Amino acid sequence: MTAFRDWELMALNVRTNHVHAVVDANATPERVMNDYKVWATKRLRTERITAPKRPIWARHGSTIWLWTGRDLEAACAYVSEGQGNDLPGKPDW
Repeated sequence: MTAFRDWELMALNVRTNHVHAVVDANATPERVMNDYKVWATKRLRTERITAPKRPIWARHGSTIWLWTGRDLEAACAYVSEGQGNDLPGKPDW
Protein backbone atom coordinates (compact mmCIF):
# COMPACT_ATOMS: atom_id res chain seq x y z
CA MET A 1 0.00 0.00 0.00
CA THR A 2 2.36 2.70 1.21
CA ALA A 3 5.69 3.01 2.99
CA PHE A 4 6.72 5.07 6.01
CA ARG A 5 10.21 4.67 7.50
CA ASP A 6 10.66 1.65 5.24
CA TRP A 7 7.66 0.12 7.03
CA GLU A 8 5.01 -1.32 4.76
CA LEU A 9 1.36 -0.68 5.48
CA MET A 10 -0.29 -4.00 4.63
CA ALA A 11 -3.89 -3.21 5.62
CA LEU A 12 -5.74 -0.20 6.98
CA ASN A 13 -9.28 0.42 8.16
CA VAL A 14 -10.20 3.79 9.67
CA ARG A 15 -13.40 3.76 11.69
CA THR A 16 -15.26 6.60 13.40
CA ASN A 17 -13.64 5.93 16.78
CA HIS A 18 -10.59 3.76 16.11
CA VAL A 19 -8.08 2.63 13.51
CA HIS A 20 -6.90 -0.83 12.50
CA ALA A 21 -3.56 -1.19 10.73
CA VAL A 22 -1.27 -4.07 9.82
CA VAL A 23 2.30 -2.90 9.33
CA ASP A 24 5.41 -4.82 8.26
CA ALA A 25 8.20 -3.08 10.17
CA ASN A 26 11.63 -3.63 11.62
CA ALA A 27 10.43 -2.27 14.97
CA THR A 28 8.28 -3.39 17.89
CA PRO A 29 4.49 -3.14 17.52
CA GLU A 30 4.47 -0.50 20.28
CA ARG A 31 6.99 1.67 18.41
CA VAL A 32 5.00 1.33 15.18
CA MET A 33 1.73 2.27 16.90
CA ASN A 34 3.27 5.24 18.71
CA ASP A 35 5.03 6.58 15.61
CA TYR A 36 1.89 6.28 13.49
CA LYS A 37 -0.10 8.07 16.20
CA VAL A 38 2.43 10.93 16.25
CA TRP A 39 2.42 11.22 12.45
CA ALA A 40 -1.39 11.05 12.22
CA THR A 41 -1.81 13.62 15.01
CA LYS A 42 0.44 16.08 13.19
CA ARG A 43 -1.53 15.62 9.98
CA LEU A 44 -4.91 15.95 11.70
CA ARG A 45 -3.79 19.18 13.34
CA THR A 46 -2.12 20.57 10.20
CA GLU A 47 -5.26 19.90 8.16
CA ARG A 48 -7.35 21.40 11.00
CA ILE A 49 -9.46 18.27 11.24
CA THR A 50 -9.22 18.39 15.03
CA ALA A 51 -8.69 21.18 17.55
CA PRO A 52 -5.07 21.94 18.51
CA LYS A 53 -5.35 20.72 22.11
CA ARG A 54 -8.08 18.09 21.72
CA PRO A 55 -7.04 14.58 22.80
CA ILE A 56 -7.23 12.17 19.87
CA TRP A 57 -5.94 8.78 20.95
CA ALA A 58 -6.48 6.37 23.81
CA ARG A 59 -3.52 5.93 26.13
CA HIS A 60 -2.32 2.77 24.41
CA GLY A 61 -3.89 0.41 21.92
CA SER A 62 -3.81 -3.20 20.88
CA THR A 63 -0.48 -4.40 19.50
CA ILE A 64 0.42 -7.92 18.49
CA TRP A 65 3.27 -9.69 16.75
CA LEU A 66 2.43 -11.61 13.58
CA TRP A 67 4.91 -14.46 13.36
CA THR A 68 3.75 -16.45 10.34
CA GLY A 69 2.38 -15.83 6.87
CA ARG A 70 -0.91 -17.28 8.08
CA ASP A 71 -0.99 -14.78 10.97
CA LEU A 72 -0.35 -11.93 8.52
CA GLU A 73 -3.05 -13.09 6.11
CA ALA A 74 -5.59 -13.47 8.92
CA ALA A 75 -4.81 -10.03 10.34
CA CYS A 76 -5.05 -8.37 6.91
CA ALA A 77 -8.37 -10.10 6.21
CA TYR A 78 -9.73 -9.05 9.61
CA VAL A 79 -8.70 -5.43 9.09
CA SER A 80 -9.88 -5.27 5.46
CA GLU A 81 -13.04 -7.37 5.63
CA GLY A 82 -13.97 -7.94 9.28
CA GLN A 83 -15.02 -4.46 10.36
CA GLY A 84 -18.60 -4.43 9.12
CA ASN A 85 -20.01 -2.13 6.48
CA ASP A 86 -17.82 0.54 4.94
CA LEU A 87 -18.31 4.02 6.28
CA PRO A 88 -20.07 6.52 3.99
CA GLY A 89 -17.60 8.45 1.89
CA LYS A 90 -14.77 6.06 2.73
CA PRO A 91 -11.80 6.70 0.40
CA ASP A 92 -10.55 3.84 -1.76
CA TRP A 93 -6.99 3.42 -0.39
